[in-house]
Amino acid sequence: MKELIQLPGQTRTIERNEFLKTKGSVDTNLYYIISGSVRVFIFDGHEEQVIRFGYKENMIVALDSFLTGQPSNFIIQAIKKTVLKVIPKIEIDKLLKIESNQILWSSILEKLVLDQMDREIDILTNSPKERLQRVLKRSPQLFQEIPERHIANYLRMTPETLSRLKKS
Repeated sequence: MKELIQLPGQTRTIERNEFLKTKGSVDTNLYYIISGSVRVFIFDGHEEQVIRFGYKENMIVALDSFLTGQPSNFIIQAIKKTVLKVIPKIEIDKLLKIESNQILWSSILEKLVLDQMDREIDILTNSPKERLQRVLKRSPQLFQEIPERHIANYLRMTPETLSRLKKS
């Protein structure tokens, strides 16, 4: 991971509620979060569905657009003022010319895929209480970084259900 963070890039600050990436746009940058937090979500015309969060020392990317150069349905929005290091794909491509870095990149992508598969299984098969327990185990700092209404959406439950589960 540190090899990616050390790549040349610009620092960018986005204010609370500002969009880093909008639906239908192409974005071939990788972002390292220096401070703040963001959410990655989709909007189907009726409601938002949070897919992922990013906060201090996380990498965030609209992976489909990054890999293909095509428009993405993902939206990335600052939850609070966020400072990011913007790493252009061209810099990552230079890094990947070295074979050992290709192995690193493959392991990062594998982890992303496996994490996403775990999340999908979790949403499809586990109760709201089990989903909350898993997210607390996986990301204990989540409740310090992200408002509960976004966490509830991420866990596919109402804010009231989340509040009730936290009390029990």
